[in-house]
Amino acid sequence: MIVLKNLAAAALLPLLVLSQSVTLSTYAALPIITGNGSAVRPDGKYVISSEGITGYFIPYGASISNLFIEDVHGVERDIVLGFDNATYYSESRLHPHLNGVPGRYANRIKNSTFEIDDVTYHTDPNDNNKNDTLHGGSNGWDYRNWTVEAHTTDSITFSLVDPDGSLGMGFPGEVLAYITYTLTPYQWHLRMTALSTTKKTPIMLSSHTYWNLDGFQNPTTPLALNYSLFLPYAGLRTEIDNIEVPTGNLLGNKKGSVNDWWSAPKQLGANITSAALLGNCGYNCTGYDNCYILNRDAQGPFNWRQTPVATLASPFSGIQVDVYTDQDAFQIYTCNNLNGLPYPTTPNSVSPLTTRTGTLALKETQGFFNDSSRPRVAKKYGCVVMEVEDWIDGINYPEWGRGGRQVFGPGDGPYVLEARYEFLLNQTLAAGVDETV
Repeated sequence: MIVLKNLAAAALLPLLVLSQSVTLSTYAALPIITGNGSAVRPDGKYVISSEGITGYFIPYGASISNLFIEDVHGVERDIVLGFDNATYYSESRLHPHLNGVPGRYANRIKNSTFEIDDVTYHTDPNDNNKNDTLHGGSNGWDYRNWTVEAHTTDSITFSLVDPDGSLGMGFPGEVLAYITYTLTPYQWHLRMTALSTTKKTPIMLSSHTYWNLDGFQNPTTPLALNYSLFLPYAGLRTEIDNIEVPTGNLLGNKKGSVNDWWSAPKQLGANITSAALLGNCGYNCTGYDNCYILNRDAQGPFNWRQTPVATLASPFSGIQVDVYTDQDAFQIYTCNNLNGLPYPTTPNSVSPLTTRTGTLALKETQGFFNDSSRPRVAKKYGCVVMEVEDWIDGINYPEWGRGGRQVFGPGDGPYVLEARYEFLLNQTLAAGVDETV
């Protein structure tokens, strides 16, 4: 394996220091850094870059829309899904939580209810025929337009004020959130901070980026099933029911089983024809949409900045991404619900509230042109989502002991999520693949 850049230490993002007695008025009084408007593209996207890496970001959902990395063939690939224009994110009724920050509570909440101090709260039931809440509800944080607070050549910061009631989503208390994305040579850094100012409330965020490490330009296959995945600390996972809601049980991922990613790297599609994989991601679902518990502290104190919790690599492009995070769980979703059909004539005919299947058109920076055999859409299993987060639905299972990581009040410090994506070229994995586009 050839490492593109060997950094002695990753640059740490600035920590937002917040007093336990901070209020909205004092927080609003902090200095605001004017955005770098000259680097906003005509399509509404904000550009940041560093050596070997360029990213485009948009205020909608505090989302990444493009990420450019050069592969082993010397070709620059755009390796995340998205739309060509920033305005279309809010116009399209197709909303698969595309590359944004789901919140105020990521992933699923069982029965759309939770308790804090013996008070029951009801959240917006937007998933599985209104049987649970997914990613904060139908107007969660990745449906909102965030404010650009700071924008430099290599970093961008978004802010959001989520009021008591979360604009009808049912979460108590006001929350102030900041998301900072920074690029350093061949690395993408994430820092998410959120502060509850008035009431105790659940806060759990994530990054919901859709990855295709070939830029959908693999001439052999548009799928991601041949990507290699390694989760060295994922010996456990949360058991889920038929609608993918945790049951409260933790399951061991036995060596050699379909959920074994810890014993050795394995292709995402290695077990795709196995009978044991049917139902793994919910009723009649074949694939992965599972939360793996990172039991990395079992061998003593762990420095998250030194060892990756996940490695994903493509044998075609040779692009490898190592994921580092301070979070204790890792969700893998293999894009089981994309249908790969031509885009509908009327996009508004697809509603995220009635179906979880849909068609995502490729951007002009991706895929092939003038080839009817390769429709310009993302197919089922054509991408993979890697979510760094805490144990999903931990607010409904106090026996897991996740309250200190998921419930925050005005007397507490801020919620913090940090992650780093380091991009490498894996020449060994790509050996024998000589196609170029």
